[in-house]
Amino acid sequence: MGYGKALLIKGVLTLVGLYLVLGVGYGASFGGVLLVTLVLGALSYLSGDMFILPKTNNLTATAADLGLTFLVVWAAGSWFLSLNGSAVLAALFSAIVMAMAEYGFHVYLISRVLPKNNHLRTFVH
Repeated sequence: MGYGKALLIKGVLTLVGLYLVLGVGYGASFGGVLLVTLVLGALSYLSGDMFILPKTNNLTATAADLGLTFLVVWAAGSWFLSLNGSAVLAALFSAIVMAMAEYGFHVYLISRVLPKNNHLRTFVH
């Protein structure tokens, strides 16, 4: 149940964060933001949260998520999202917002979801 709940939390965090930046800030459609959320959420959960975070630390995993978010949003803004403004700036702002959210999400993962013998738990308490 822990991983399912974590994935749901990540999905909501990602949707809200991206909608605030891309939908409200840059006029992207909700459907477009939802599609980016699904792609980014799956990629970052597998790479940053389940692979990089357990092997490194929160800062490294957050930096990886920042870079991945920038690339995915920039690509989406260039290919299919209709944005009122620069795709690069939209990607940059999205990456910053998502990195802040991811840092907190990683603390949750470390303390509640990752195995108890994980070396990162010592840094949370």
